[in-house]
Amino acid sequence: MNKKILVAYFSRKGNNYVGGTIVDLPVGNTEVVAKMIQEMTGGELFRIDTIIPYPADYTETTEVAQKELRENARPTLSSHVENMDMYEVIYIGYPNWWGTIPMPVATFLSEYDLSGKTIVPFCTHEGSRLGRSVTDIAKICPQSTILEGLAVRGGVVNNAQNEVSKWLRELEF
Repeated sequence: MNKKILVAYFSRKGNNYVGGTIVDLPVGNTEVVAKMIQEMTGGELFRIDTIIPYPADYTETTEVAQKELRENARPTLSSHVENMDMYEVIYIGYPNWWGTIPMPVATFLSEYDLSGKTIVPFCTHEGSRLGRSVTDIAKICPQSTILEGLAVRGGVVNNAQNEVSKWLRELEF
């Protein structure tokens, strides 16, 4: 298949929870997986980022994220996909925050008419896998085809090439 692919992702580098402890990540876990998918599919990479950055401290970020989730917030994004119409398949990546997508991802999905497009979720996590994120994506994008997602434990993202490759083969793209 020769479909136009976008690999959009939200990721947070710096102070993060990995394997039961707080560590400083030079590159966010979701970004690592997004780049693997981009390399394996030839899709175009797009980083979802907010105008107002999250706090540097991990605990403070979790508090902000939980508040955004409670309020169903839509943080303003700092950049946008210029021509979303040209993409047929959208891989959407995110860390699992509080059992679902971070609210910047909800903003991203809400900003475009994704009717008729195929959305392929992938997330990084520390035990909660995909949570209810796929269901929540389907609620935001009811006219899209949502495929089976991939959940990669954050602590092993740098060694996830085989897992990502196997998942992509199973999707038959």
